Amino acid sequence: MSDIRCIGIATGGGDAPGLNAVIRAATKAAILKHQWKVIGIPDGFDGLIWPEKSFELTLDKVSGILPRGGTILGTTNRGNPFRYKSTNDGQTVLSDISGQVIANSRKLGIDAIITIGGDGSQTIGHELFQKGLKIVGVPKTIDNDLSATELTFGFDTALHTVTDAIDKIHTTGASHHRVMVVEVMGRDCGWIALAGGIAGGAHIILIPEIPFTIKGVCDFIAKREQGGRDFTIVVVAEGVKTPPELKENRRNNPVGNLIGNAIAAGSHKEVRVSVLGHIQRGGSPSPFDRVLATRFGVSAVELIARGEFGKMVALRASSIVAVNMADAIGQLKSVRPEGELVRTARAIGIGFGD
Repeated sequence: MSDIRCIGIATGGGDAPGLNAVIRAATKAAILKHQWKVIGIPDGFDGLIWPEKSFELTLDKVSGILPRGGTILGTTNRGNPFRYKSTNDGQTVLSDISGQVIANSRKLGIDAIITIGGDGSQTIGHELFQKGLKIVGVPKTIDNDLSATELTFGFDTALHTVTDAIDKIHTTGASHHRVMVVEVMGRDCGWIALAGGIAGGAHIILIPEIPFTIKGVCDFIAKREQGGRDFTIVVVAEGVKTPPELKENRRNNPVGNLIGNAIAAGSHKEVRVSVLGHIQRGGSPSPFDRVLATRFGVSAVELIARGEFGKMVALRASSIVAVNMADAIGQLKSVRPEGELVRTARAIGIGFGD
């Protein structure tokens, strides 16, 4: 018989379409199936630093949030209780207040917590679990770079946004005979650029996992022109490793702009750059992401009911499974340069600037 009476739910890190779907599913499963009380923890673990911000999640509170982007709980990518930043005499001080977080969760009557987040949030969750807090994890990132799960919710919606943007850029690029550079998110992995580029019919895809040169990109553009194709779509992942010939400081400029300027100089073509930025995180989640997020939320509640703490739900071979949080953190799932998706792209004539 489970000794759980009340659970907490927290969302951390960057927002992603589908977060509200997880909150809704976990809340409904906890209340309807197990008759548990559910506490919403605002702004990641910050809501346990200031427990007065926390509030009860009821069926009414989660009604209607399935199609909404973002998270009704709020989120932060700076709230690490093991390295909490404060100011003392004008100096920034880092403190470990994890003990306070655990104590506050118990004051709120929370028996276990579902933490929804990416690598950083799951790392914090695992450290809190090691200190005695009952934690289960739900993986979240539009970047799809968590190694323990085949897919994360938010990725599919981001691909819809990227694909739609590339579709629109195609028409203006073709009309004006230009090189159109589209910078997309993904941090240090190229999943969004690769899948979005294939889906959008890009001609060149630049990702962190495959080194490229500006000459390689310009040669590819020239070859297209020789074949009578007078425009080119280039998709650039934000985390690409810029080649040595690019001397500019990328900290002061989106990498898409740096590469676009270099392509213009090397190809003598008109180049236009679009940096999609945070619109990739926004909007209503796709049906696929709504279903996956719902499955994750329900499965996280079942992990708590079974007493399987220190674990994270994951998608493998179309099934939801539980993996140890320790095995799910600390290593990114990168694109394999010789993998099937890259081979597919090359087979249909997409270049990688190498």
